[in-house]
This record gives sequence, structure tokens and C-alpha cells, in this order.
Amino acid sequence: MDYFERKLDDKRRLTIPTELRAEFASGVVLSRGFGTYLHLYPQQVWDREVEPALAGDNIFDEELANLNVRFRRGKTSQALDQKQGRVVLEQHLLDYAGVSREVVAVRVGAYWRLGSPENIT
Repeated sequence: MDYFERKLDDKRRLTIPTELRAEFASGVVLSRGFGTYLHLYPQQVWDREVEPALAGDNIFDEELANLNVRFRRGKTSQALDQKQGRVVLEQHLLDYAGVSREVVAVRVGAYWRLGSPENIT
């Protein structure tokens, strides 16, 4: 499965499709994306690929510093609700992505792009 659409419940919870829940067994990381959308990572992907990329080896690399700010500002990590496969989307992230209730998710390699139907193109 590479695409799904959902409506958030009244508590801002997104239900991950049953077919994808094993992918998020290690946990869920949400961060701002490159545009007006969010990135949804399995915790193991964040730990294995994103953290090392953000660490870099030059503390004076301004481009890398900007990426750190983008991805760490407002980043949330949490366990997937194993009973119903839900994850809470914090209001500040929803505001950033322009999401009110409807969410579109598209796989982008090892992670997912989440956003409002208008912002996911």
C-alpha cells in the first residue's frame, strides 16, 4: 500500500491502515516536511536514516543546520496505539500542514508524506 486517505477523529488521531501497522511497530515520528505537509516515519527509519543524516560531521555546515531546524522543530515521537492503530497529530503540526480533518498520505520511499488533499500533489 502506497497511498491512503483518512479523517482525523475529534482527538486529532489518525488511524493507520491495518496493512501498514507492522511497519510502525517500532514507533512513529512526525515532523515538518519540505513544503506545507508533514513527514511520517517509522521510528526505526528515523533512527537508522534521518538521525545520522542530521548529525553530519561539520557543526558549521549551515545547510545541515537548517535541515536540523526544519525536521526537529515540532517533531513528535510516540508509540502506535496497538489496539486501534492510531497516532495523535499535534495541533501545531496540523496548522503547519494546513490540515483540518481530512488527511492524505503518500509513501515516499521509506517514509510518508501527510497533508491536506490540497497540499499533497
